[in-house]
Amino acid sequence: MSGEPSDEELEKLREEKMEQLQDQQEGVDEEAMEAQREQMEAQKKALLRQHLTDGARKRLNTVKMSKPEFGEQVEQQVIALAKSGRIQGKVDEEKMKQLLKELQPDQQSFDIRRR
Repeated sequence: MSGEPSDEELEKLREEKMEQLQDQQEGVDEEAMEAQREQMEAQKKALLRQHLTDGARKRLNTVKMSKPEFGEQVEQQVIALAKSGRIQGKVDEEKMKQLLKELQPDQQSFDIRRR
């Protein structure tokens, strides 16, 4: 019996090494994606800070607290307007109210009539 590992043992060692390398690579990918997300979030906040007054930002934050999806949609709209150059100056609270009203889906009113 020689000290050489069998083919089965070698194959098992190779598989274990491949799994370790894949696990390491997945960890690196997740870290890179997280860093990219954080960078995008920082850019978004900087753009919003640049184009919104304090009052407008507070109103947007209030909307995001109560309706996160809608708040995110409004943020994306403001960013798109800013990037296309369609925002002159800063968006104040009144303009933010208008924008929120325009983007909000039509409220259905339910008239309940009693007989």
